[in-house]
Amino acid sequence: MPVRNVLATLTCAVMLVALPARAQPAPQSAPLSAIEIMEQRGSMMVGMATFVPWAMRDAQRKLVGFAVDVATKLAQDLGLKLDLVPTAWDGIIPALIAGKFDVIIGGMTITTKRNLTVNFSAPYDYTGTGLAVAVSLQKDFALATLNAPSVTIACRRGTTACTNAGEYFPKVTLRQFDDDAAMTQEVLNGNANAFAASEPLPSRTTIENPGKLFTPLGQQDQMNRLPSGMAIRKGDVDTLNVLNNWIAANTKFLQARRHYWFETQDWRAVVGKVN
Repeated sequence: MPVRNVLATLTCAVMLVALPARAQPAPQSAPLSAIEIMEQRGSMMVGMATFVPWAMRDAQRKLVGFAVDVATKLAQDLGLKLDLVPTAWDGIIPALIAGKFDVIIGGMTITTKRNLTVNFSAPYDYTGTGLAVAVSLQKDFALATLNAPSVTIACRRGTTACTNAGEYFPKVTLRQFDDDAAMTQEVLNGNANAFAASEPLPSRTTIENPGKLFTPLGQQDQMNRLPSGMAIRKGDVDTLNVLNNWIAANTKFLQARRHYWFETQDWRAVVGKVN
C-alpha cells in the first residue's frame, strides 16, 4: 500500500476515535400509577355525582349511599383517607382525565363509548334503565305509544338512561336536566309524559307519588341492564389490578350494601330527608 494511503487510513481512524460519542437519551421513568399517587398523598380522591341511592346528601348535608359505602370500604382497606369530590355528571370523565381525582365510583355503567376514554374495573354492580310514566297515559298503555313526536321524556344529561331512551324511542322529544329532582318534577308538573332513569329511581318515585305515576317496566324488562364499574385513567394497569382484586374479594360486602340501599327502605329512617 502506498505511504499516502496508509497515512490517510490512519488519519481517518484517529478522527473517528476523536469524535464524541452520540448522546443517548436518558431513560424515562414510567408515570406513577394512581395507586402510587394515592399512597404518596395518603388519601384516595373519588369523583361521584349525586344519584339516589348511589350518592346523596342527608339532612346534615353529608354524602351517603351505596357508592359512598363502596368508596369508604375501599379506602379503609387500602389504608387511605377518603376524599369525596362531588362533580357534575356530564363533566365527570373530563375531570378524571384532568387529574381532579383518582377514580370514579358512582354507578357509572360500562359502555364502549366511555371505554374509549377511560379504563373500567370489573363490574361491581348491575343496573338497568326504568321508566316512570304519567298516569294520564296508563289507559290502554303500550310502550309503543311513547314513541311519538307528541311525547316528551325527561332524563338526566350525560346518563346511559338518556341514551337508552333515545334509542328505544327515537321519535320522542328528549328533555335533559342536570339533576334528578328537576327531571322528576317535570313529569309531576305535567310538562313531560315520563322520565327515564336507572332503577330504583323510577320505582321509588312512583311509590312516593301514588296516583300520579306508574312504572311499566319490571325488573326483567328494564332497558339495557348493564354492568357498572370503577373508572380510572387509561393505561394504569397497577391500579386496575388492585381494583379488580378488591372487587373479587368483597362480593359479599357489595351484595349486602346493594340490598340495603336498593331493595329496602331501612336507610330512610337513618338518613332522613335526602336531596
